Amino acid sequence: MSDDFDFADKGNKIINETEAKGFNPGLIVLLFVVGLLLVFLAGNCVLYSYAQKTLPPRKKKPVSKKKMKRERLKQGVSAPGE
Repeated sequence: MSDDFDFADKGNKIINETEAKGFNPGLIVLLFVVGLLLVFLAGNCVLYSYAQKTLPPRKKKPVSKKKMKRERLKQGVSAPGE
């Protein structure tokens, strides 16, 4: 049974076990995904800053007459026509 698992030198040949050279495929995929994520985030930051500089400010929604009347009554100013 010990002959089945004999790792000793056979003759003058020396068994050298070396790891595969190059990058691990999992590492390559991870670097690729992280690179894409960084490019996406950087692109979004650049587009956001460009939009802040070039686009005009958003227009506010007009206040309804009902809300305006309610605000005037809260302040103590009577609405015109009443």
